[in-house]
Amino acid sequence: MKLKIITISIFLILIFSACYKIDTKQKPRFDRSDIELIMNADDKSPMRVCKINNSKDSIILRTKCDDVVPDSNDRVLSRLINRMYATVRDSINDGVGIAAPQIGILKNVIWVQRFDKEGEPFEYYLNPKILQHSILPQTRREGCLSIPDRSDTLYIRAYSILIEYTNMKNKKIIEMVEGFTAIIFQHEIDHLNGILYTDYVGMMPKKTMNSN
Repeated sequence: MKLKIITISIFLILIFSACYKIDTKQKPRFDRSDIELIMNADDKSPMRVCKINNSKDSIILRTKCDDVVPDSNDRVLSRLINRMYATVRDSINDGVGIAAPQIGILKNVIWVQRFDKEGEPFEYYLNPKILQHSILPQTRREGCLSIPDRSDTLYIRAYSILIEYTNMKNKKIIEMVEGFTAIIFQHEIDHLNGILYTDYVGMMPKKTMNSN
């Protein structure tokens, strides 16, 4: 009887161990195709920008992205960040922000030009999320690197937003952003969720819609 109990116990431990290994297996940080695309040139080389009028690109631009694992020792992540910057600063593009899906990588990484800071620097953000939107809207004309030869006036962007993101040391940071810079953040974070600014064309703030 005692031998039988020991045998059953060992059997259960083996099953639990197998399940535990399966449950805790981490998803790769980048798949092979991502690595090939990111690492096929040096840090200063711009990448091709996906365009909505290309059928394959449009699927990428409409797909929700995954979080990255912040790690300053991750050569692939560092190369992605640097090449995104090279792309948004390329004279062919000359944008004020860019999101990873725009260069074919479905990861939650963006670059934003901070017009609300001295010197208007470009800064990157990992796994950014908007926690709160102000009720007060702002009106601004927007364009997009992925939508050639078009710009539209949007009326529903929040004037201020509360954002959360992580840095390369995996530290969470919460920040309030206002004005035009808040529009850039909203635009780029939309990209991470498969949303394009054209989805909002013609929409009006709730106050405006309810007023007579």
